[in-house]
Amino acid sequence: MKTVCEVLKNKNQNITHIESNMTAHEAMQLMANKKIGALVVVEQGKMVGIISERDYPNRAKTKCKPLLGVLVKDIMSNHVVHVTPNDSIERCIELIARNHVRHLPVLKNEEILGIISIGDLSKIQSAA
Repeated sequence: MKTVCEVLKNKNQNITHIESNMTAHEAMQLMANKKIGALVVVEQGKMVGIISERDYPNRAKTKCKPLLGVLVKDIMSNHVVHVTPNDSIERCIELIARNHVRHLPVLKNEEILGIISIGDLSKIQSAA
């Protein structure tokens, strides 16, 4: 049975994150520049949420503010579904399906080791 640790071995280990007091515009620009779909949101080095490319169009428009006026903390997901390096790929797929998310941060003792996406899981399953 393959684990999250095996998925992380095949990924770039640079973890892109953003502070919660940055703007949604800055988050969207960072994701576009890095060609990624989600960012871990941090405060004082600790994960406090996650923001995805879908959060602005789905949540920010309810704030009735322009993109430059919406902060990451206003639209991020506070309840972050996450996994550990020892979790199985099957468990990840179950969490993604049950929680309707596309990205899972990988944590070990509150340290952020990476993010795996539904695409990463799909690739590893098709290679099996």
